[in-house]
Parts: sequence; C-alpha cells; structure tokens
Amino acid sequence: MEKPWLKSYPPGVPTDVNLNQYNSLVELLEESYAKYGERTAAICMEASLKFRDIDRMSTALAAWLQAKGLQPGARVAIMMPNVLQYMPTIAAILRGGFVVVNVNPLYTPRELEHQLKDSGAEAIFILENFAKTLEQVIGNTKVRHVVLASMGDLLGAAKGALVNLVVRNVKKMVPPFRLPVGDGRTVTRFNTAVSEGSRQTLQRPKLTPESVAFLQYTGGTTGVSKGATLLHRNVVANILQSEAWFQPRLATIDANVQMVAVCALPLYHIFALTACYMLGARLGILNLLIPNPRDIPGFIDTLRKHQVHMFPAVNTLFNALANHPDFPKLDFSGLKISNGGGMAVQQATAERWLKITGCPVVEGYGLSETSPVATINRFDISAFTGSIGLPVPLTDIAIRDDDGRDVPYGEPGEICIRGPQVMAGYWNRPDETAKVMTPDGFFKSGDVGVMDANGYTKIVDRKKDMILVSGFNVYPNEIEQVVGLHPGVLECAAIGVPDEKSGEVVKLFVVRKDPTLTEEALFDYCTQNFTGYKRPKHIEFRNDLPKSNVGKILRRELRPTTA
Repeated sequence: MEKPWLKSYPPGVPTDVNLNQYNSLVELLEESYAKYGERTAAICMEASLKFRDIDRMSTALAAWLQAKGLQPGARVAIMMPNVLQYMPTIAAILRGGFVVVNVNPLYTPRELEHQLKDSGAEAIFILENFAKTLEQVIGNTKVRHVVLASMGDLLGAAKGALVNLVVRNVKKMVPPFRLPVGDGRTVTRFNTAVSEGSRQTLQRPKLTPESVAFLQYTGGTTGVSKGATLLHRNVVANILQSEAWFQPRLATIDANVQMVAVCALPLYHIFALTACYMLGARLGILNLLIPNPRDIPGFIDTLRKHQVHMFPAVNTLFNALANHPDFPKLDFSGLKISNGGGMAVQQATAERWLKITGCPVVEGYGLSETSPVATINRFDISAFTGSIGLPVPLTDIAIRDDDGRDVPYGEPGEICIRGPQVMAGYWNRPDETAKVMTPDGFFKSGDVGVMDANGYTKIVDRKKDMILVSGFNVYPNEIEQVVGLHPGVLECAAIGVPDEKSGEVVKLFVVRKDPTLTEEALFDYCTQNFTGYKRPKHIEFRNDLPKSNVGKILRRELRPTTA
C-alpha cells in the first residue's frame, strides 16, 4: 500500500525497528533492572523504590503466586491507583508467567464482577480502600487469592496515613478492612506475600512472543467492556516503536541526568501502562506516581519538588493545570516532551500550555487494542494542527468507507490500523474480534478521520458520536474545538438531541471560565463560526462535566435517557 507518511518522518526517526530484541516483556524488564538497578524507579508521596527493589519484590511475589498453585497463563487482577505497589506487582505477574488484568479501582460492584468473571481471574492485588467492592462480588468469581495492599506497606505509618487521605479523596470510600475468609479463599497482606515469596524459588516460565501479557479492558463505550488480548510481542513492539519516535527528542536531555516522567494517568490505563511504566523501565526513567491528579494544588506541590522532562496527559488534565494560578510559577526548563492522548487535544489548551511551559503538546493516537500508540505528531513542530500525526514505525493507517474501500485523501472514513502492536483479538469473543479485524489484518478503530497527501491524519469523530442534522454530518470534536477557543469557556461538550424538524440538533454543555458569559453571547459566537446546521440550538451551563477516570469527557452521560 502507499505510505505517504514516510516522507514526512522527522530526522532521526527510523522507518524500521528491530522487534526481535526480546522474546518477552520479562526479558526487557530484567535487562532494565540489571542496567538501572541503583536508579530510583518511582516516587509516591516522597517514598520511593529503586529498580533493584522492584526486581527483588517482583521476584518474591511471582514465586508466591506460583506457590499458590497458579498455572502458566492464569489471570491475575490489579485493582489499585498509582501507588508504589503497582510497580512490582505488574512485573511479578509477568515474571511468574501469568496474565495481567488491570482493573479500574473506582469500578462499581457490577463492573468489577463483569471483568473478573470475563477474564477468569484467579487472584487479585487490591488496595484495601477498595476491598468493600470486591467483597460484594467475590463469591461470584473464580478469584481464590486476595492480596491486600495498604498505603502504609512501603511508606511507613505516618506517610501511609497521609497518602490514605489523598487516595480516599478520589471518591468516597469505606475505611480499610479485611475481607472475610471462606470457601478456601486466602487473604494475604502485601508485605506478607513479599516476605513469604522471598523464601521460595521462582520457576522461570517459558514465555514466547505469542504468550498473553495483558487483558486490557476497553471502556465499554461501544457496548459491554471487552478484554483486548495483548501479547508480549504487541507491547514490546509498542515500547520500541515509541522509543524510536521519541529518540531525537530524548537526545536533547543531558545523558548524565535521569529522566523524570509525570505518571498522573492511572497505570491501569493503557496510555500510562506503556508510556510511563514500560517505556520508563526501558529507558531507566523515574516515574512520579500521582494517586489523585484531581487534587490540582497537591499535584502542583509535587511538581514543584522535581525537574520534570516528560509529561503524558489528557486534554482535561493539561487544561486544569494550565488554568491554575500557581502552575505558571513552576520551573519548566527541563520539560522536553508533553504528549497528549486519550481524547482530542483542544487548540485553546495546547496554546495555553505552550505559552506557560514553552513545550508543545504533541498529540498522539491509539487504543487499548493497539497497545496503544498508533500515530504521533512530530516533536519539532510546535504549532497546533489538530492532527494526530503520523503512523509510528512499522504501522500502516488506512482510511476506509463502510464497504472497506480506501477513500481518497481528504475524504472522511474509518481509521484502520495495522502493525505489530495490534491485539491478538478480544478475550473469548471471536464474534466481536471478527467485527473489528479485516481480512488484510487491519483493526477497525470506530473513529472517523481524514488523511492528507503527506500522511497526517485528523480525527473527525467517533462514528457513534456523529450528529445527523437534516442529513448533514456534524462532528462534536469540531464544535468543541471551536467553542473551546472562546475566552469565557473552560470546558465544553457537544451532543445530538432529537428534533422534530431536522431529526437531531446540536446541544452544547459548557463550564464557564468567565462567570459573566451568557447564552446570548455564546450563541452569537457560534453564529460567527459555524454554518447553520452546525450551530448549537441549545446551550446548558454546568459546574462540571462527567469524565472517565482518565479525564475523558463522557458525552454518553450527557445524552437524554430517552435518546
């Protein structure tokens, strides 16, 4: 196929990457533990772990899991926010020959039960603050072994109590407690498991590139949440692809200085999993773990103590920080990479971030099904373009119509992705896999985009979010991008609502930056910026907008229940 993006690659980024360097993620991680052992790998609330600590603890935990009788390929869940225990736990599951099932710690009992049952998880590592949810559903699952982590495990009592408050502020939570033991289930404290495992011998599993590493569950925005089956080779490929793309930018950082990355995105999310955890291990990066990024003043206090080089985030987090009066007071002289993903980066946010930090937000694109990085913009272009960039090395992007035919440059169609980072399929759902995988190996993303003759792609919108006004397609991203540029608007979201005359019309939800902003003023602004059918017919001001736990605005929660 034609690959126009290759001619647009920046200097220093290869078109090919050797993906045969490692047979598994375990080989990659163990190489990093040997190479960077004395470096600090993670800091959370001023407590820290070195790479050698993660090596030691993960070896012990892996041996402990094996001693419990788990067989190779068994699924083990993790239900924790960004705390230090997350670092050795992921490595332990992989090193033991098991499969990581990342779980959102804010799941409701219904959501948790679905994921545990669907994955067939036999063990779970959970922060005790969230154990009440597990208690309500564990009897309906195959989970036999529960490892309860406490904020005090690795921090000491005083710091543990402090962080406990931070984590509980994410959402109302019950006080920590012990799960009832019954039906042969075991409940073990995290530190106890490490201690017991340290007296046991790890049996090194026979892992291949085709071994399953993660079941990464989708958000369920297109139906029931499904587990994207990511093989060791999928994630290894995406780490090496990302490293190749970042390399010219990384070369601008003093080689004698350890790179510091902000890990405010939750590690259970594929973006942070690859961009922070895995790439961090590969490059010997120090990750600043932020348990509760919604606490913006506390977040800024943490940033004040460190010279940060890399800052992955979603638009809402960039926006919240950039609009806080204390954020511009920080030192951004070390910041080299601000990479945006998870949702569209809006122009107003990107321009404000650049003005404050001097570091442009470089937008990329990917999904759980692509490990996640599929495309990313060049780091040597600071102007906002609204593009998701170019396919990373060894990745093909096709823009196709509903019949699976490639559309001409500039025409909208479904973004389809092919590359070594694309999942093996949905866990135990061959029917769902068949719906999204094409005969020639492309994954159908469900996103609508356009590609230009230079290989740059812009997302128009999710297929399901498209608004049909009198037969004309209206894409919410376009509405939100333009309205977001209004100086009186902090955040906004656009949806379609039923209308007798035109089928649907645009409704706009707005959080004001300027409290004096009126509906009339905003209607006038939209009249100046949109053709008739695109103009919002309804505007509703709100104090906040519903968001996912990674900060993505949830349009579906704004839709009328009868729609």
